[in-house]
Amino acid sequence: MPTIHVELFEGRSVEMKRALAQEITAACVRVLGGSADGVDVIFSEVARHDWATGGVLWSDKAAPPKSPLD
Repeated sequence: MPTIHVELFEGRSVEMKRALAQEITAACVRVLGGSADGVDVIFSEVARHDWATGGVLWSDKAAPPKSPLD
């Protein structure tokens, strides 16, 4: 079964990663077959100053708007 590498900005909670790992695992089992024990999910956290899109560091981009729930 697969090993899935997930790269994301740092700061996500353990609960969020746990939920994402469960969803990715379920999707792999549903689509590819096999068992959940055969699916590995590896999270790599990246600082915004270590990731650029279109030649611009994410740390240099405007901060996303705050949610009304924040």
